[in-house]
Amino acid sequence: MFIIDAHLDLSMNAMEWNRDLRNDVATLRHLEKGMTDKPDRERATVSFPDLRKGNIGIVVATQIARFVKPDSLIPGWNSPEQAWAQTQGQLVWYKAMEEAGEITPITDKKSLLKQIDLWNDGTPNDKKPIGYILSLEGADSIIDISYLQKAHQYGLRAIGPAHYGPGRYANGTDATGKMQQNGLDLLKEMERLNIILDATHLCDDAFWQALDHYNGPVWASHNNCRSLVDHNRQYSDEMIKALISRGAVIGGALDAWMLVPNWERGVSTPQGTNCNLETVFRHMDHICQLAGNANHIGVGSDLDGAFGTEQSPYDLNTIADLQKLVLIFKNHGYSDEDLNKIFHQNWINFLLKNWD
Repeated sequence: MFIIDAHLDLSMNAMEWNRDLRNDVATLRHLEKGMTDKPDRERATVSFPDLRKGNIGIVVATQIARFVKPDSLIPGWNSPEQAWAQTQGQLVWYKAMEEAGEITPITDKKSLLKQIDLWNDGTPNDKKPIGYILSLEGADSIIDISYLQKAHQYGLRAIGPAHYGPGRYANGTDATGKMQQNGLDLLKEMERLNIILDATHLCDDAFWQALDHYNGPVWASHNNCRSLVDHNRQYSDEMIKALISRGAVIGGALDAWMLVPNWERGVSTPQGTNCNLETVFRHMDHICQLAGNANHIGVGSDLDGAFGTEQSPYDLNTIADLQKLVLIFKNHGYSDEDLNKIFHQNWINFLLKNWD
């Protein structure tokens, strides 16, 4: 099955984890033997070879750099200008990987259709470039609204205004409060440029405000269900229904704490909480039941989002194992047409509808 993954922090892994993603996952783990600076050392799940092995031909790839005040407990950069510079370093890495033939940018309908044709031409995919759609996770690095035009020109096509905690333009996970005028101005400029609003990570106040003020395309790259795991990072049924009414697609995330209740970081294990790919299915299926169809879900794994196999479903070794989800959906009675929608066509239809 051809798969699109709507959320991968590739540049963060390359730049901050110092992983050369041209190596396969087994090699990345070997190179990290004995390293303890990050909790997921020796537990990587994502690489270019493993994406190809999993027939994942298109990803939504992020830039990410948070601004924080000096006394913040959340890590980040002490000025928007530093955060911007970090995202530009990430951009340079993406461009270097383009030149190396590993990835190719997708910025419009033409480049999207070209990539789909390439990956479905019947030839082996092990040497083909992986298509990437550039997204910004948290808008803190946008120094002022004029920088949105610059970002759009270099290929940025989606923005999640918030990440964790309070943000410059919107408040995110574990924070509360509505957007101020600069956040509303951000949404207005995004709408003018037809930049997709990624509703992921918006706190409840900002979520509802954003839907009220933004009239452009909306998706949620990596989100699960509050009714199954009660946390503000998740979507309530009311929020899911609101996204469905806007024609959004919601990507199922594979971070264990979002999949099973009462996860304790550094204590819980996937095996001990019975967190497996079936658990991922339950969240994605719940959205389908609310929608009454399979038109509003997709994959948004976040598999390299600062965690590895220690915080992933226990029956997933690398990102290539996303293919196991196809059989799980099939075994639960989803049709072949539904499977095509869930694993790629919903994202494709969304983009074809909203792009020139």
